[in-house]
Amino acid sequence: MAAAWAVCGGAQAASVGFATLSVPVAGDRPLTLGVWYPTDAPETVQPLLLSRQSVAAGAPVRGEGLPLVVMSHGTGGSFADHYDTAHALAEAGFVVAAPSHTGDTYDDHSRALRIGERAPAIVRVIDYMTAEWPDHARIDAGRIGMFGFSSGGFTALVAIGGRPDLGLIGPHCAEHPTYFDCQLKGGEPSTAMSAGGYDPRIRAAVIAAPALGFTFAPHGLDEVKVPVQLWRAGADRILPHPLYAEAVRGLLPTPPDYRVVEGADHFDFLPPCSPALAQAAPQICGDGIFDRAGFHARFNAEVVAFLQRTLR
Repeated sequence: MAAAWAVCGGAQAASVGFATLSVPVAGDRPLTLGVWYPTDAPETVQPLLLSRQSVAAGAPVRGEGLPLVVMSHGTGGSFADHYDTAHALAEAGFVVAAPSHTGDTYDDHSRALRIGERAPAIVRVIDYMTAEWPDHARIDAGRIGMFGFSSGGFTALVAIGGRPDLGLIGPHCAEHPTYFDCQLKGGEPSTAMSAGGYDPRIRAAVIAAPALGFTFAPHGLDEVKVPVQLWRAGADRILPHPLYAEAVRGLLPTPPDYRVVEGADHFDFLPPCSPALAQAAPQICGDGIFDRAGFHARFNAEVVAFLQRTLR
């Protein structure tokens, strides 16, 4: 059951607290983790990398038995990439934990091709949030969901039981050498998958524009048992139809809650850009024609509603 202040049944939304943490990882660098959560403290506008968000920084957590959502960003992103969706979830009574994937961030591309390392990082975040986070006792470990975009969508599929065949990347790139996943600096993504990426604690997943969807053919998603909300950008130029989201839709054993956003491009799943971000990375900020702000109001509401339904 959702917390009493969650956005459901007309109840009052919570303010949103926020903290940036460092999560130790055995044999590796710590993970940088952004955490959003419900609080009673008032929000103020705070800088967040090249964006700004309204949060109560470092405020106390409000509530007990809170569901947890773990987020996974796309290639070259960061924990901050989906801050508006994280804020909407926290406002509705969820705790949201978003790591920056080591070596696959805007300022460090050293491991961007080692996509098989990502899902074990999600397992580590769930371990940390449910057992080591100072407020871990406030989390209901029986209600854990996941959100993933692009490479984070691939990560989410592995974390909920998907078994990709990364050996399919070579033939794919031979046929589609100009596609984004075949143009990454250094060549094709690694075909190695790290052990320990599946986490049965995840009970539902929201997946937007998943990368490498074709690698799950023909039976790599047969063991996925949790409900999935799957989003496709109708005008995706980075991961063009039908080899990615559409491939995943056809391979899932239970039909997902499938949403096609007509007119949207790949990066329209990111929040509207601040002026500083638009200057630094105009390629992710849209064409000015698609109404990203209006879409995100609907998108965030649909993500919240799906996870409220599936993590009861």
